[in-house]
Amino acid sequence: MELANILVIEDDDIVARTIERSLRGEEFRVDLASSGVEGLKAARRNRPELIILDVIMPGMDGFAVCREIRADPVLTHIPVLFLTAKIKDEDKITGFNAGADDYLCKPFNIDELILRVRAILRRTQRPASAGTTQGTTVSVGEYSLDTATFELHTPHRGKVRLTPVQYDLLYHLMSHPGQIYSPMRLLNEVWDYPTDTGSPDLVRVHVKNLRELVELDPRTPAFIRTVPGYGYTVSIDPN
Repeated sequence: MELANILVIEDDDIVARTIERSLRGEEFRVDLASSGVEGLKAARRNRPELIILDVIMPGMDGFAVCREIRADPVLTHIPVLFLTAKIKDEDKITGFNAGADDYLCKPFNIDELILRVRAILRRTQRPASAGTTQGTTVSVGEYSLDTATFELHTPHRGKVRLTPVQYDLLYHLMSHPGQIYSPMRLLNEVWDYPTDTGSPDLVRVHVKNLRELVELDPRTPAFIRTVPGYGYTVSIDPN
């Protein structure tokens, strides 16, 4: 893996410098920005491989910054890790809806932060994202996933553009239709987290968001199904 450049957008100077020292100690290159506007400018200027983003900042908050990143064709592919004191479930859902790849709460363990940073970079720096072949499609029933454009063609909602982590998750499920994956197994195989690391809530929220995008009725999903007590599967016959 090449030496990655990480942008930290954090208005608390002590926290920002702590993260910077820790990441530099792991031989990452680090840029700092103390506001959302400054962070967006830095991202467009330097094109980092990962953005670590606070939520509570003066002016443009982190959720707005993340939405701006996902709306910008120059930045949309860059993974975003929220690092924030906003710990409620609704805050996490807002973050994932804004397009975040992961969400870590303050106070945080620096080893956990480094682990998640490395996992995100391993996943996003794999050639052709999740081992796909450029210009091919993966199809299950009437759903077709384009591995070149990261778009899903759906029977009910037309063409849907996915975030990088949504793409990786759905690619994995669609590559093994009918197979049931527990949340912990998906954290290991999609997010590249070591065994027993990470929260199942991360998977739950991303599955929920995918259903909102692709299902005719997200409350009764026919394509991305839940098998109670076991996990999630993509239905071979989503009818």
